[in-house]
Amino acid sequence: MKDFFLNVTRYPRYLVAFGLGVFNSVLQPLISRLSNPVTAVALVGALVSGLLSMGLVLRAMVNPAPLA
Repeated sequence: MKDFFLNVTRYPRYLVAFGLGVFNSVLQPLISRLSNPVTAVALVGALVSGLLSMGLVLRAMVNPAPLA
């Protein structure tokens, strides 16, 4: 039984390590492109647009009343 709980405690650490690895591998190329001002403005615009879209979609999913 001790081995079972030891194995279960490893999964959250694995999930955190995996998430940080994915986050690092996605952000590393983007950060290197921020030296060009045009690319930096485009990346910031894409980030703001993505967050705004995600917020609107989640609001539409959670709000039961239709927009009128």
